[in-house]
This record gives sequence, C-alpha cells and structure tokens, in this order.
Amino acid sequence: MLGSTHGSLSTDPRSARAVACGERPAPTVHGAADLDVSGRPLYAPVPDLDRFFHPETVAVIGASDAEGKPNTGITRQLMAWAERVGARLLPVNPGRETVFGLPCHGSVAQLPQPLDLAVLLVADPLPVVEQLAEAKAKFAVAFASGFAETGAAGAAAQQRLAEAVTRSSLRLLGPNTNLNAFERFRDDLEGPAIALITQSGHQGRPVFALQELGIRLSHWAPTGNESDLEAADFISYFAEQAEVGAIAAYVEGLKDGRSFMLAADRAARNKVPIVAIKVGRTETGARTAASHTGKLTGSDAVTDAAFKQFGVIRVNGLDELQDTAQLLARAKPPSADGVVVYSISGGTGAHFSDLASAAGLPLPVLSEHKQSELHQWIPEYLNVANPVDNGGHPVGDWRGRKIIDAILADPAVGVLVCPITGPFPPMSDKLAQDLVDAAERTDKLVCVVWGSPVGTEAAYRSTLLGSSKVVTFRTFGNCVNAIKAYLDHHRFVADYRSPFADAPRTLSPSVRKARPLLCRGQQLSEHAAKQLLRAYGIRVPREQLVNSAAGAVRAAGLVGYPIVMKASGARLSHKTELGLVQVGLTSASQVRDAYRELTDIARFGNFELDGILVCQMVEQGVEMVVGVSHDPLFGPTVTVGLGGVLVEVLRDTAVRVPPFGAEEAHAMLRELRGYPLLDGVRGQPPADTEALVDVVLRLERMAMELDDSLAELDINPLMVLPRGQGAVALDALAVCR
Repeated sequence: MLGSTHGSLSTDPRSARAVACGERPAPTVHGAADLDVSGRPLYAPVPDLDRFFHPETVAVIGASDAEGKPNTGITRQLMAWAERVGARLLPVNPGRETVFGLPCHGSVAQLPQPLDLAVLLVADPLPVVEQLAEAKAKFAVAFASGFAETGAAGAAAQQRLAEAVTRSSLRLLGPNTNLNAFERFRDDLEGPAIALITQSGHQGRPVFALQELGIRLSHWAPTGNESDLEAADFISYFAEQAEVGAIAAYVEGLKDGRSFMLAADRAARNKVPIVAIKVGRTETGARTAASHTGKLTGSDAVTDAAFKQFGVIRVNGLDELQDTAQLLARAKPPSADGVVVYSISGGTGAHFSDLASAAGLPLPVLSEHKQSELHQWIPEYLNVANPVDNGGHPVGDWRGRKIIDAILADPAVGVLVCPITGPFPPMSDKLAQDLVDAAERTDKLVCVVWGSPVGTEAAYRSTLLGSSKVVTFRTFGNCVNAIKAYLDHHRFVADYRSPFADAPRTLSPSVRKARPLLCRGQQLSEHAAKQLLRAYGIRVPREQLVNSAAGAVRAAGLVGYPIVMKASGARLSHKTELGLVQVGLTSASQVRDAYRELTDIARFGNFELDGILVCQMVEQGVEMVVGVSHDPLFGPTVTVGLGGVLVEVLRDTAVRVPPFGAEEAHAMLRELRGYPLLDGVRGQPPADTEALVDVVLRLERMAMELDDSLAELDINPLMVLPRGQGAVALDALAVCR
C-alpha cells in the first residue's frame, strides 16, 4: 500500500463508510496516490452535512411536553427550529402518546419514514445509536455528558459509542454537546457569513452575538467530545459553502492532527480563512482542556506549526476572534498592502502608527504629489505623509470627504484606518458618515476604531454599525491584529500550493539501507545513528569505529589530524559531561592516551561500548540542531534550531509537520531568533543555508518513511559550513519505537 500509485477511493480505510454516508469524496491531489509513504491519507472526503443543517425529518428521542422537565424546553426549541428549516418533527417517547399535539412514537423502529437527523435526549445514547444505525438514519446528536471528559470509565463508554457509529452509516455529533446548531440565525443580513465551530458552546456566544451588530452568521457546529464528527469535518464542509466568508473556531483539543491539516488545506485552497482560538498554550490550559473534552491537546508548538503551515490565524481572546473573523469574512482581497492612518488628532495617529509598525504593517510614505493634493484641504504645517493628520476642522465640512477619497485613490493604499478615540460631535458624526459613504464607493478596506467606552452614540450604533462596508473595532490592538491577519491571509493564499500535492507516494531506496539499523525499543549508538544518516545522504565527518589503541592510531592517520575521539555506545546520550569525548588530538601518542582514558571511564562507569569513534575535527561553521520526533496528534515532526548547548539554554527552535517543501524549510530558519548567525556576523562568512535546508528535507523524508519504527532522532550539532561547503552532522542520537 505504501507504494500505491493508483487513485481509487477504496484505498482510503474511511472510504467505504464515506460512500455509505453519502459523503462527497474529494478528488485525489493531481490524481496521485491516496496515501503518502507513511501510510497517512493525502485527502479527506467532505461530509455531506446538508441534511444535518437542513433536514427534512427530525426525530427527538426522549421528547417531552411535561412542565418542569429539561427535555420539554429542548423539545420546544427543536420544534421551532424544525419549523424554520422546513423539517417534519417526529417525537419519540414510549411513555407518551402525544407531545405538544404531535403524535409520539414508542421507538425508532416505529417511525413512519426515514430519518435525516435524530436528537438524543437520553442519558445512555448507545442503545438508541444502534437502533438508528439499523434504521439507516443519516445523523444523530448526543447531548448526554459523562463520557471521556469524566475519566477512564467515561472514555471506555465513549469508545463503545464510537465503535457502534463506525460499524454503521450514521454520523454522530457529540456526546457532551448542546443545542447551538439549532439556534435562530438572523436571515435579514447580507454578504459573506461567519461559520462557527466550538467545542465549548458558551465560548461561541460572543461570536454568535455579532449578528446584533449586523455581522452575518450561517452555521454553528458545537462538536463536544467528537466521538465521530469533529472540527475538521465541519471545516471541510464550511470551506465548500459559497456563503461562508470565514470560519471562526474555538478548539480545546484536536481529535486527529492529520484530519485537521487536510481540512485546513482544503480551506486554504478555497481561500477561506480560518480564525481560531486553540486552548493549551500552557500546561494548565492543556490540562483543563483535556478534562473538558477528553482528548489529547498535543504539543502546543506542534499545533502552532501546523496552523502556520496551513494559514490558520491563531488568536488569543474571544474579542479577537470576533473582530478578526468579521473583517476576513467581509473584506475583499486587498489591491495593495499599504496601510494609511487618518485621524483628527496627530497624537491619535502617532499612537496607532506605533502599534501598526510594531506589528509589521506596511505604512508607506505617501508620494510628494499625493501630499500636495492633501494640502489643498489640510493646513501646510500638518503632517500628511502617513499618518495623515487633518487637524480637526476639515472633517466638519466638504473637505472631509475630499481627503478620504484622495487617500483611497492612491494605488499604494489598500487599507485606510481612522481611529476615533472619542465622540466629538458634530465632527465625529460627520467623519463617520464620510467614511461610510466613501467605503460604499471603493473596494478598498476602510476600518474605524470607535474608542468611546459608552457605545451608544448614534455615529457608532447607527452610522458605523449600519454599514456593511466599514469594519468597526473598539480597540487599537484588535484593529491592528485583524488588519495584519487580513493582509497575511491574502498573501498566503495567493501563493498557496498544497503540500500534499508534492508529498512522496513511494518509498525511497534509503529505506532498504535504514531499516536493518533500527532495533525496536532501543537507542542507537552514535555510530549506528550516523549510519542511519548516511543511508539518507546526510553528510557525516570522516570517521572510523575502532576497538584498540593501535586501530585508533591507524584510523587517525586515515582520517587526518587533528581528530576527535568519542566513546560510542547504545545508551550514551551526554558523552561530553561523562568525559567520553576528547578533541583536538594531533599525535599518535595523544591518540593512544585518549583511547586508554575513554575505555577506562567507560569500564568504571559500566558503560557498554561498541567501540571508539575516531573522527575528523570540523571547527568552522554555525552549530545547529535538527531533529525528528513523534507527536501523538500530528505524527512525525521535524525541528531545527541553534545547536550545541544553546538549544537547551535559548530553546530557539522551529518545528514543522510533514509534508512540507523547501520554501517551508526556509521559513523555519527565518523564524529563529538566531537566524542572523547563518547570515554571517562580526566578519564571519555566511553559512550554507541551502545545505541546511537539504538536511531538513532529508530528515523529513526519513521521518515519514520510518515513522512506524523511529521515535526520535537528533543531530546536535549539525555544523553548517560557510556557503557552498555543505553541512556535517557531528553527533547524532536515535531512539527506535
């Protein structure tokens, strides 16, 4: 299967169920194989969730109209929702003949017609799920809690539920979910919508409330414990909906990293932005998320890397989630990257410009011609280079609109931001109206920061919020972050190419050389680990493994002085600290003495050796660390950073999840705080970054091909030589799975 090159859907283990569930199989990437070399899928089918959000028949299992019962309120809400979406509601409860005047059925088997959706208001959903599976129902929602979020017993119960669903064509939302999918959405709002995904329903409330500010929402998927349907399924579905302008998500734990990457890839290819809060940046947050959703949160650094690779915009607060999602949903792609700040006050403009510049927003200096034009309406003594300070008075008359139109007409300007720190009628009222009117006549982004804490002013509530073109914020910080996300997103999708398109489908010849070196559950010696590197074409120093002093002297002559001598054994990780490394040896006598000392230390320390390595000494270059590890959610990962002791002191590393290409490997290097060292500092020559990238890509291939047997590999240090001279792995550690 690893070497498969056909494009049949049947090679995907989920495909039979996907077809049975009526899912739309996504086309294979450029007609290539369905799996990469590690046996992981290269695409995922899109669940056909139309019948979930717009069913024709809805059964409420456990329906009630008894006063004071929790199920009664839920039944009433579902009846109202079914009426809105045009669905027939079928109550099911063996203890009742009617519910709210509707005939009530005793069991699923007694229902008069096939089901699109069943809502389970029962404590134990497993027996009902089995009945629904037999009845060929399409979707079900399990509200019950007490599953994986409660511990081992609950996790076992959830596993039984998931297995029952897997054996059927039924798709299940939950358990431990709520009614958010069946909320009343405003249908009087126009334009692209936000689709919302949350694992905690309450955390989605602020985004849902955006409708009261005129922002359209189209869907809400409360995924709960994700025993079956997960956030990735809804991302894939929403990314295919023409009405969805942005996806907003509150994620506590990912069910499967690969599924998330495939869904995010689909969104990136369709140019649909994903804005997400991901809980688990800290140990406390990760622990709390696990107790809430019952899933692994995974390494946050790996999650962050996957987000970057697929253009997912990560935010920290619910207010940021609202503001960034609404901007990305509503704004058209920028015609230019330039941001101009326009204000009544020079102090306001300077303050906002400082924040914008610190965030990396491009604030171009307006041309001399444009400045002269603006000075027709703005006094000469005021700065109009960017930020543009109008001094206040021009906004109160006909000049205000002229200024705004002139700025927006500049081809270098893609975004106009007007921070209004407080209401100052009539000036602020006139300014707000001019901005709204100008926004109606341009495709460029117009943003306003309304800084008044009151928020009841007519200029804000009616004029600004009444506009479908102007994007209004309440804080400088959220405005800056949202604009940056907007520009970054469109820059990202403009050049995006799916990494799954170029992922290797067939095993390389290196695998045949590498696999015999791996020992299940064992740590390899440095010598064996370097053999593994050689199998993948990664350069190591000239060296020989010897078992006698005389052999060491002969090897030193072949390798060439000066040399390094190191003990090599399967359980030696920190050889320098143990005194098992000697450097700069220049004579046969030093070699004999070093051999004796190294073997004595090993004998007294009871260290088992496979020999002594006599190595070429490589001195000039930049020490880096490159490694492979296995993440429980995302699988194999590749890390690069400053090497030697600096990796432990500075922790200056970047990580990526395969598959990725050379461009992403270069991006990893640019993320490092120590990147200037590779460019050459204090007279040092620039390092061979192309050789470093080549090593990263070779390790990526190794990580994918040996994922079932390689748990961890570290090259530290990898000496990156001056440009054009390559890179050499001076030490290596490998642990087998």
